[in-house]
Amino acid sequence: MAFAGLNDADVKAALDGCAAADSFDYKNFFKACGLASKSADDVKKAFATIDQDNSGFIEEDELKLFLQNFSASARALTDKETKAFLAAGDSDGDGKIGVDEFAALVKG
Repeated sequence: MAFAGLNDADVKAALDGCAAADSFDYKNFFKACGLASKSADDVKKAFATIDQDNSGFIEEDELKLFLQNFSASARALTDKETKAFLAAGDSDGDGKIGVDEFAALVKG
C-alpha cells in the first residue's frame, strides 16, 4: 500500500534520488514523491505516520529515520541531513517539528 496515497513508483524515484549519504533535500523529496501536491489532510496523515511516538511532534530521532517511513529498506539520514531538516522545519525553535511546521515544509 502506498504511503499517504502516494504512487509507489514516485516514492521509489524520490528514495533513489537521495540514496547517497548527504544527498537528501526535503524540497526535492516532497516534490518527487508527490506529497507536495497532496491535500492538507494527506499531509497530516503523513505527519501522523512519521510521528512514531504519537507525541504530536516529529523529533530528531524520528527525522533520522524519516525515509524508512516510505520504505523499510531506505537508509537513515546522516546527522548532517537530520540537523538541516530539523532546522528547516523548526520555525518556532523548540527543537521539534509540529504538524503545521511539517505542512509548511511539505508545501514549501
